[in-house]
Amino acid sequence: MAISTQSPALAAAQRAAAVCLDSKANDVVLLNLQGVSDMTDCFVIASGTSDTHVRSIAEHVMEALRKEGLRAHHVEGLQQGRWVLLDYVDFVVHVFHPTLREFYQLERLWGDATVVPVSAENAVENATEPIG
Repeated sequence: MAISTQSPALAAAQRAAAVCLDSKANDVVLLNLQGVSDMTDCFVIASGTSDTHVRSIAEHVMEALRKEGLRAHHVEGLQQGRWVLLDYVDFVVHVFHPTLREFYQLERLWGDATVVPVSAENAVENATEPIG
């Protein structure tokens, strides 16, 4: 069963991706993992330009989604700012320092996943729809 445009997980992941874009993240990618993995439905992958920028992007995502009623189930790496993982169960946000993103290459590792187009406008259009 493919993830639909009406999926709450996809809508929330698109909002997270839009916040990353709004926070000046680089190379923001949204991967649909349904049918590829049972652990989560989507990955949002983004890069910051420095440790401080990585932390800032992650904090902005958490704050914006908290306002929508979503709280991260688990957060890792926020203090270090090299690779921050925000686990929202149905989707996971990865914010990388560019060096670590290049090293781990999650997009290549999850190459069977479908890439979902990301745009700030798309997430803004969906922002009027409730999450979950």
